[in-house]
Amino acid sequence: MSANTPPVDSRDAAWVTIPLPQNVEDLARHCRDVEVLFRVNPYLYFSAWRQTGPSSYHAEFENQSNQQKISVDLEIMPGPGPGFTVNYASGLKRRTIFAIEPAADGSRLTITDDYEGLSAEERTARAAEADKSLHAWGVALRAYFLRRKRWSWLPGWRWYIRRVWVPMKPSARRIVWLLYLITVVEFFFFLFVLLIYLIEQQNK
Repeated sequence: MSANTPPVDSRDAAWVTIPLPQNVEDLARHCRDVEVLFRVNPYLYFSAWRQTGPSSYHAEFENQSNQQKISVDLEIMPGPGPGFTVNYASGLKRRTIFAIEPAADGSRLTITDDYEGLSAEERTARAAEADKSLHAWGVALRAYFLRRKRWSWLPGWRWYIRRVWVPMKPSARRIVWLLYLITVVEFFFFLFVLLIYLIEQQNK
């Protein structure tokens, strides 16, 4: 696929493709939790997300990539293929398409933001509203799915990620991971000091 050719039929779209270790069936199943996919975006600070119907939601958040406060209704439609499409009832963005394809080492997830619903003149006038978080969203989703593949076997890990980590604000998640890293470093430093102490005791 050409880097300049949209993966959907649109004259105004932006997209990102990420390779993932999950197979198509597993990735499609994980992606059914649409709230997780949106909350993983490091630029979206949610104040509300609630289900309003079998396949519809209402979301309120601040997009810090363009400094926009957004209140929008979403409708989830199946397709293309095992993926799905998020249609927006209002706003500059018409829809976001999640396409899932098989790959040699797992699968590929392509996220496409389609802006073609409005006239070219209106899109130009409202260019400041364009979502600038797409690339960072793709990077964050890849990290999320890699961690899920690596650590989901741990008892309680899935519950913690879904019920505690995902609902956190992005800044809070970064602080939590930093605290985990500091704790691990301190633990290994303690083991290092303990090893030196034991060696010295043996040499006495």
